[in-house]
Amino acid sequence: MKKECIAMLLAGGQGSRLHALTDKSAKPIMPFGGKYRIIDFPLSNCANSGIDVVGVLTQYQPLQLNSYISAGQPWDLDLQRGGVYILPPYQSSGAKGEWFSGTANAIYQNIDFIDMWEPEYVLILSGDHIYKMDYSDMLQQHKDKGADCTIAVIRVPIAEASRFGIMDTDENGYICHFSEKPKEPQSDLASMGIYIFTWETLRKYLIADENDPASEKDFGKNIIPSMLAGGERLWPYRFSGYWRDVGTIDSLWDANMDMLSPTLINLYDKSWPIKSRSPIKPPHYIGENAQIRHSIITEGCDVRGCVQSSVLSNSVTVAEGASVSHSVLMPGCVIEMGAVVEYAIIGENARICSGAVVGSAPNGKEGWGIATCGPKVCVGAGQTVEAGAMLYSEKEGK
Repeated sequence: MKKECIAMLLAGGQGSRLHALTDKSAKPIMPFGGKYRIIDFPLSNCANSGIDVVGVLTQYQPLQLNSYISAGQPWDLDLQRGGVYILPPYQSSGAKGEWFSGTANAIYQNIDFIDMWEPEYVLILSGDHIYKMDYSDMLQQHKDKGADCTIAVIRVPIAEASRFGIMDTDENGYICHFSEKPKEPQSDLASMGIYIFTWETLRKYLIADENDPASEKDFGKNIIPSMLAGGERLWPYRFSGYWRDVGTIDSLWDANMDMLSPTLINLYDKSWPIKSRSPIKPPHYIGENAQIRHSIITEGCDVRGCVQSSVLSNSVTVAEGASVSHSVLMPGCVIEMGAVVEYAIIGENARICSGAVVGSAPNGKEGWGIATCGPKVCVGAGQTVEAGAMLYSEKEGK
C-alpha cells in the first residue's frame, strides 16, 4: 500500500460568498468554463502529475459532489491500488462525530487514512482553484531543498495582498515569516493554499495543534506559524502560470471570461488535459439566424439568438430574438424569445422568460455588479433584474 506522495483535497467548504449558486451544492461542484466543474482542475492536475491516491474531504452538501466524483473514472483514478476516496466527517468508536473545524482539523481527522498509505509526503490542495500545475515539479523542489513544508506561491498586487497568506524569505530563499491575511502586508509573495509536507513532520504538528484549545485548527493561522517557530525548513515554490481562486461571484465571472482567451490558460494542451465527467448530449445546434461571437458553446446547446463574449454550459437554450452578452450560463438554462442577459451568471436550470432583462453593462455607478440567478430561478416575462442583484429560488423561500 506504500506510496511516496498522496494528495488530500479539501472540498468541504460552504462557499457562502457565492450565495445563491451554492445554496444547495458544494462550491467545488460548480459548473465552470462550459464543459467543466471546478474540482476537475485539481483532480486532473493530480492524475497528470502521477499522484494516484487522492482523498477528497467533503462536508457541505456533499451528495452531488460525491456522485460526480464516484470512483474517479474520468480522471483515470479508478485504480486497484490507489484512486479517489471520498472522506466525509465520521464518528469513531467511543468519540463524538463532529464537523471539520478547520483545514488542519480536517486532515487530523483523516490521519488513519494517510497512515494506511505510509507516504513520505502529503500534498494538501483546495477544491476551488482554477489552474494547471505539475505537482511533481513542486515535490522535486521539496526534496532537493530538504524542506519540511513547501508552499506554492505567486506574486500579487500589494493592494490585494491582505486577502492572502503573505510570507518573506531569508537570504537563502527559505521562508522566514508568514502572516495569514495581514492588515498591512509587507510583501507581495502570497500563498496559493497548496502545500507539500513531509508526513512524519506534519503528523506531529497536527496532533499538537489538535490538543491546543486556543488553536483555530487552520494551516495558515496555526500549522505554518508553528512550524516556523519550531525551526522547520519551509520553502516557497514559485508558480508563474494562470491561477484563480473562484470563491466570489466576481472572481467566478472573471475566471469564466478568462476561458475565452486561450493565451491565459490553454485547455487544448494534449499533454496536460483537464478531464471531466461530461454528460452525454447531442451536438450543439446553431440556428440560421443566430449570431455568435467570441463565446464557448458546449454540447446540447440550442442557440437561435445572439450570443457574444459568453460561456454556455451544456443543454442551454437561447431562443430566437434573445440576447446574451458577457455572461455565464450554467447547464440547462433557458433564455426565451426577446429576453436580454448581460453581465450575469445564470444558475443551472434557470429560466429567463420572454422580454425579461437580467443585468446591465458597467456604468461606473456605485453598487453595480454581476447579476446572479441561482439554480431553478424563474425570472418572469417582462421583469427586470438589476445589475448586482442576487436571486434565489422562490421554492426555497429566498
